[in-house]
Amino acid sequence: MKFMDLTIEIEKNICHALAEDIGTGDLTASLIPAGETATATVISRENAVLCGIQWFDACFRKTSPSTQVRWLAQDGETISAGQKLCQITGNARILLTAERPALNFLQLLSAVATKTRRYVDAVSGTAAAIVDTRKTLPGLRLAQKYAVRCGGGTNHRLGLYDGILIKENHIIAAGGIEPALRAAERIASPGIFVQIEVETVDDLRSALNAGAKLVLLDNFDLDGLYEAVALNALLTDRRAALEASGGITLENVRAVAETGVNRISIGSLTKDIQALDLSMRFSSSM
Repeated sequence: MKFMDLTIEIEKNICHALAEDIGTGDLTASLIPAGETATATVISRENAVLCGIQWFDACFRKTSPSTQVRWLAQDGETISAGQKLCQITGNARILLTAERPALNFLQLLSAVATKTRRYVDAVSGTAAAIVDTRKTLPGLRLAQKYAVRCGGGTNHRLGLYDGILIKENHIIAAGGIEPALRAAERIASPGIFVQIEVETVDDLRSALNAGAKLVLLDNFDLDGLYEAVALNALLTDRRAALEASGGITLENVRAVAETGVNRISIGSLTKDIQALDLSMRFSSSM
């Protein structure tokens, strides 16, 4: 999937973040003389993958275009505890006002990239790709999906508009697996993928017989995954791409990948996130 230009999305994200934090004005920053300038440094307190530079920069430049940010690392790079990430110079009040929203973006997106990288590293050497889901924080979907890519992961559909995923209720409402697939094929325009979710090997057999090209194996155990991969391998002329999902953790993702599935989707990449520990400190010479 080719990722869209994030310029408009970043503008929307930061405008909302700044508005909800600043409101009618930063009362505490007014303690600092209006013309005071300052230099601050952002430091990582833990090992991670950096992500979110564009959001961070935009928070400061939206409040003051003259603010200068000099980065010592780039998105997608591995960073270490104690490492200096960037230096910011500008009006002291502006630095204090934009600090929290800017760090919020950097901490969240770096955490997503870091978690993704851990999963990607865990399946290294297998054929399985680590894939995200729509289980994202409201309003930050594109930002989080960008972070997944920075961590080495793969994006699934961005929303309901750019891919078809036929789930259990869709199958029931359509009257079965084959009717659901036929209906999806009729409405899918070029470039729109069609994926169907199955819960048993028998359902997988029905999906494959109906010509499914992308199948989600929902909550299959390891034996079921091996059986699904073996069944799919028999179809030398029309194999489907198989995606494992449900109950995937860092502890079992390697075993899942070794079954031979093509993709492993993990909602917790973007849903269950602990922000990266970062710190912004003013220079003592201020």
